[in-house]
Amino acid sequence: MNNRQIAFIGAGNMANSLIRGLLAKGVAADHIHASDIDSDKLQALQSECGIRTGDTASIAAVADVIIVAVKPQVMATVCTALKPLIAKADCLIISIAAGIPVSSLAQWLGAERAIVRCMPNTPSLVGEGATGLFANNNCSADHKTLAGDIMTAVGIACWLQAEKDIDTVTALSGSGPAYYFLMMEAMEKAAVAMGLTPEVARQLSIQTALGAGKLAASSDVAPDELRRRVTSPGGTTEQALLSFANQGFESTVAKAMLAAQQRAAELAK
Repeated sequence: MNNRQIAFIGAGNMANSLIRGLLAKGVAADHIHASDIDSDKLQALQSECGIRTGDTASIAAVADVIIVAVKPQVMATVCTALKPLIAKADCLIISIAAGIPVSSLAQWLGAERAIVRCMPNTPSLVGEGATGLFANNNCSADHKTLAGDIMTAVGIACWLQAEKDIDTVTALSGSGPAYYFLMMEAMEKAAVAMGLTPEVARQLSIQTALGAGKLAASSDVAPDELRRRVTSPGGTTEQALLSFANQGFESTVAKAMLAAQQRAAELAK
C-alpha cells in the first residue's frame, strides 16, 4: 500500500478519518490526494496533514485507488464525471456511499472497473470502526488486499460473500452505534432517577460500555460466556437480565435489526 497513489473524491468526516488513519499507518503524505468542492476542507487537510490536493481530474490521473466519499444523492453525477478521468486501467474504486449497489457504480464507471463497495461506521472517526466490504468480479487479490489495508486504517474490516450482506452489516455495525448510544442513554436516565447526578451517571454509563467492549474484544471467549461469568446466581446481574428476558429483549433487538436491514435493502433499490 505504501507505494500506491491513493485519491479521495470528497473530503468529509469519513475521508478525513481514513486519511489520518493511513498517515498513522505510515503511508507517505505525498501518496495521498484529495479533491472536494469545499476548498476550506482541502486547505485544512493540506496544512494539517501535508497531503496533496487538487481537482478531480488531476488526482484521478495519478491514482492507483480512488475512494469515492461523497453523499449518495450525488454519486451518479460524480462517478459519471469521474469515468473518463481515470488514467490507469487497473485503478480500484472504493465506494463508501450507503445504499449504492455495485451494479449502479459499474454503470456509471464502466463494466470493466474493479469496484469495492463498503459500509464503514461512525466509530471510524476515532479509529475504532467496523467495516464490511464486497468486491465485484473484476477485483484481483491485490485489489482486495489494498482495499482491506485502507479500511483497517480506521478499525477492522470483514469481507462479505454476497452484496446483499451489506444490508445486514448496515443493520449490525452501520446503525449499531446508535443502539449502544440508546442503551447508554437509558441507563443514564435510570441512574439519575435512582439518585445519581447526571454527570456521574453519564460518566459511568459511557465507561461501562467502553470497558465491556474492550473486554469482549480482548477476550478469548464469546460474549455469551462473558455474560455468564459476570452473572452470579441469585445476584444483582441475574435479576437485571431476568427483567430484560421477561420484556423480550432479544426479540426486540432482532426486530429492530430486521427493520434496519429491510430499510437498507429498500434504499439500495
